[in-house]
Amino acid sequence: MSVSTSFDADAKLSLEAGDVAAYMQSLGKAARQAASELRRADSGQKNRALYAMAARLDAAREDVLAANSEDLSRGQENGLDAALLDRLALSDARIDAMIEGLSQVAALPDPVGEISDMRYRPSGIQVGKMRVPLGVIGIIYESRPNVTLEAASLCLKAGNACVLRGGSEARASNAAISRCIQEGLGDAGLPAGSVQVVATSDRAAVGAMITMPDYIDVIIPRGGKSLIERISREAKVPVIKHLDGVCHVYIHSLADPAKALSIAVNAKTHRYGTCNTMETLLVDAAIADLLLPELARQYAEHEVELRGCEQTQALLPQALPASDDDWSAEYLAPILAIKVVDDIDEAIAHIERYGSHHTDAIVTEDYSLARRFMAEVDSSSVVVNASTRFADGFEYGLGAEIGISTDKLHARGPVGLEGLTTQKYVVMGSGQVRE
Repeated sequence: MSVSTSFDADAKLSLEAGDVAAYMQSLGKAARQAASELRRADSGQKNRALYAMAARLDAAREDVLAANSEDLSRGQENGLDAALLDRLALSDARIDAMIEGLSQVAALPDPVGEISDMRYRPSGIQVGKMRVPLGVIGIIYESRPNVTLEAASLCLKAGNACVLRGGSEARASNAAISRCIQEGLGDAGLPAGSVQVVATSDRAAVGAMITMPDYIDVIIPRGGKSLIERISREAKVPVIKHLDGVCHVYIHSLADPAKALSIAVNAKTHRYGTCNTMETLLVDAAIADLLLPELARQYAEHEVELRGCEQTQALLPQALPASDDDWSAEYLAPILAIKVVDDIDEAIAHIERYGSHHTDAIVTEDYSLARRFMAEVDSSSVVVNASTRFADGFEYGLGAEIGISTDKLHARGPVGLEGLTTQKYVVMGSGQVRE
């Protein structure tokens, strides 16, 4: 029996016995061994695995959609809200996007082994940095089964093993996608422990996973605020995270009205259940009476509920009064808070007080003010004259993303391949000794 098969058997026995801690330890051991093997894998082998996963997913499309239909039916019975059901749902178009994401990740330059900043020292040695995998990455996420494939592809291309714990609401979808991943790994001759999907929905699995520093090097949570707060509080493993996506669009008085209308509508209505969706619209007083009535008309077509400050309500009688809580709310729903501000100073101050440092945008034709906004707004993505919905790994050319970080260490913004690696110093000599 191979070591990998032994780990699989140990994990199965532990799970059947209800020993979640032992089960997670088995997954961790398998992942740690796979991480050692992945350090030896070249770009070609990793890419073959990604293309094989894409082919397997395409061939299993009907099975994956059937599994997803099962999850959706169960979610509706359990009263999941519209935003969560939207995150959970797969379709042919979304599967096509998942396959395209795999191809894009395969086409990206492999960061592993890249050496940079080589320089000679007075001693004659050369000192530089080599980019290397983080090791084993644990990812905990809710609802979105496409994350299973995105996470697997990015971790694998960056040379990392990963342990994936999806939400119970997507268990059938994740199991179907996991089979495609395992088949793709086998096709490329990579160890099964490279990507493991946790097969239990027991919450104890999360507790075990975030307290295994011997086996897990980094935890990346993707989910609701309560999940991320719990992981940040209890983890004994470094965490890359963001808590909220309270994103703003600020329309400056010198904005192009057509651009402003298009951006403000898209940022809110393109999709409601994503972390880069606008939740608060800030509009300069000098342009509010021109833009807000037309914006309100377009939002009404999308059945968006408006909540506004007193000046907003004076212009839009249909708007409900906004409370202080509305300014810091991540609705993930067709609800929008609107505030009329005097100038860019008030807009930046509002974002600093109520924002979540995720993604904030300005619409203006004054590029000196745009540069000021970019410098002073302390968010992981700052956008000029475009929708906040572009704050996404796919749109940034990362192929896909493993999440968006609002931390300042180790990665910030959409986390792609480079964010899943670290650097070590390498030294080249020709016989030098230190005197």
